[in-house]
Amino acid sequence: MENKLIINCDGGSRGNPGPAAIGAVVGLKEYAEKIGTATNNMAEYSALIFALKKAKQILGKAKAKTTSLEVRMDSELIYKQLIGEYKIMNPDLQPLFIEVWNLKQDFKKVDFFHIPREQNKRADYLVNLALDSK
Repeated sequence: MENKLIINCDGGSRGNPGPAAIGAVVGLKEYAEKIGTATNNMAEYSALIFALKKAKQILGKAKAKTTSLEVRMDSELIYKQLIGEYKIMNPDLQPLFIEVWNLKQDFKKVDFFHIPREQNKRADYLVNLALDSK
């Protein structure tokens, strides 16, 4: 029996760049956090990095190695960069991409899925919750 964990993540900024936040649903746990000033794409990557780190923390190192992740996001750009369809032209995104790539090695398998925003409502809600908090 394969261990599988589903992650939904989203990042956003108000203004580009502007105040930014991330939202992540890792299994049954939910997270919303401000990340300072960032572009929308940096926030999307930050949400993914946060979710991968949180998944490893929740599972523990040994269980992470035997767990497959299904990561769902609504950012087409980030998704297409992760599957190798788009090159990473923005130098600010390159270190974030590399961090995701390195974090992927902690798990048995990581599959990325691009989903419509309507199917990512909870993660989107968490982003806005963080942005609206004082």
